[in-house]
Amino acid sequence: MLIAIPDVLDAPGVARVRALIDAAEWVDGNVTSGPQAALAKRNQQLPEDGVPAREAGGLVLDALGRSPLFVAAALPLKVFPPLFNRYAGGQDFGLHVDNAIRMKRGTDFRIRSDLSATLFLDDPASYDGGELVIEDQFGPQAVKLPAGHLVLYPASSLHRVTPVTRGVRTASFFWLQSMVRDDGERRTLFELDRAIQAVATDRGQGDAAVVQLTGVYHNLLRRWADA
Repeated sequence: MLIAIPDVLDAPGVARVRALIDAAEWVDGNVTSGPQAALAKRNQQLPEDGVPAREAGGLVLDALGRSPLFVAAALPLKVFPPLFNRYAGGQDFGLHVDNAIRMKRGTDFRIRSDLSATLFLDDPASYDGGELVIEDQFGPQAVKLPAGHLVLYPASSLHRVTPVTRGVRTASFFWLQSMVRDDGERRTLFELDRAIQAVATDRGQGDAAVVQLTGVYHNLLRRWADA
């Protein structure tokens, strides 16, 4: 399932994150690449253990927890600490797939990467190129969202970032382990949740059908969840 999550960060939130990361020292983006990705990746990255990345990542995590749409779509169990990258001067990231297991250096923290996420941090009109192109069942999907908006997609997807030929493209990226491993099951739960919310808005949370459908949702979640 590929879904855009609008306004994860509002304008002041984007400004706070940018104030932290823009003043920091950036390094070669291949510090977190696997062997295959390193052949295709040309960008810069914020050192993941530095204070700016940790503080900015904390702001992103707080914002994710306040987004009901994100929680409903991802059903997050573990979230890898958000990282930050930027592309300029023709830099790009060729076609690749994310590692199945992500480990945080120097710790025993690891996750199974069920989902990948990119949170855009620049006005799309301020740079040319930089589309995140995700291969899914309907063909390549090019994504370039407003600052503060996030795209969530299966980590198993082949994807790439097109060359940035003008300006700078800055983003936060990270991975999630969902309570529900299977993408099709997550999609079913998400669609059911959206339908329940629509019926509840029309009929009220106490309506018998809403209560019954909510029970179906939780019984499916109970059946499919790892947690």
